[in-house]
Amino acid sequence: MKITDLKVFAVDQFVYVKIETDEGIYGIGEASLSGRSLAVVGALEHHLKPLLMGADATRIEHIWQDIFRGTFWRGGPVLQSALAGIDIALWDLAGKALGVPTYRLLGGATRDKVLVYRHAGLEGSKQMVDEGWKVLRISPIRCDGGFNQKEATLRGIEYMKDVRQAVGDEIEIIFEVHTRLTPPHAIQLCNGIEEYHPFFVEDPIRSENPASFAALRAHTNVPIGTGEQLPTKWLFRELIEQELIDYLRVDICHSGGITEGRKIAVMGEVHYQELACHYTGSPVSTAAMLHLNMSVPNCAVQEYGVHTDWMNEVIPNDMRTEDGYLIASDAPGLGIDLNEEAAAKYPHSSKDPTHLRREDGSVQDW
Repeated sequence: MKITDLKVFAVDQFVYVKIETDEGIYGIGEASLSGRSLAVVGALEHHLKPLLMGADATRIEHIWQDIFRGTFWRGGPVLQSALAGIDIALWDLAGKALGVPTYRLLGGATRDKVLVYRHAGLEGSKQMVDEGWKVLRISPIRCDGGFNQKEATLRGIEYMKDVRQAVGDEIEIIFEVHTRLTPPHAIQLCNGIEEYHPFFVEDPIRSENPASFAALRAHTNVPIGTGEQLPTKWLFRELIEQELIDYLRVDICHSGGITEGRKIAVMGEVHYQELACHYTGSPVSTAAMLHLNMSVPNCAVQEYGVHTDWMNEVIPNDMRTEDGYLIASDAPGLGIDLNEEAAAKYPHSSKDPTHLRREDGSVQDW
């Protein structure tokens, strides 16, 4: 089964990939990189598409290795997002070619359904619990106006207290910091919310430096998760091997797709760490994570948001949720498709994320 074409669709803030073959079967993948999507489009159209023409679409691992290692420059979020789009599309294509869900090709189901978490504010948290959601994520470390770490930390501790009181002790709460604190303030925050037993604290500091996580780990007891900024298994290695985090926040649309996500999961399994996958906000990302998580033994939870009408129009899918879980169907591949006519109705948005500042005007991590 030879690859005959690779089509790229820049839709709003998302990038979708369609790989076609000489047997008329195609696969859909995602290569979104919010705020830097056109760089990914350029990598796909100008560098990777020529490499794929005529390649055997069933050699997924070989294609992954050739794209990553076959040239001098490798890795980074742009190239890994482009590779992710190709890899996810190939896994979708493989399932469709064989008439089975993709998770069957990854070793079969290790679970019946996948626990998901929803984004919540203080006002809507109780309603979400009443709707049946079991895991909530809050993000109170805001940067409105000039950012003040001390004020944000103290406000965040109070916010966590208020949400815990609102939803009770049985509901899991993920506290997202979004890398906005330095280690001393992150330590203060983690210790301040420990009594409210968070599921984990997400990205308390930037994820590039394992030594900083070692310092954080030495001074706090709450579970820690990070990883959505890390595009390869090598960048996860020290965090995993030194057991500096508890939850692996892999975003398979930025880290080389299902192939790399599965390898990171295996590395984490050795150290009793679990996946808590981050997603881009798209049905393709959601479906790809679902099939990965269905197939690995160490999945704790995955991110989930209700997709807008236009997303479901562009990416028809058969996903459904039930009592706080995402349910995989028996549809071949990832259970998704791409409506090219609908995609053309929602052109690329070049909006750059807001550049944040501290009170003195200096740059604040986003």
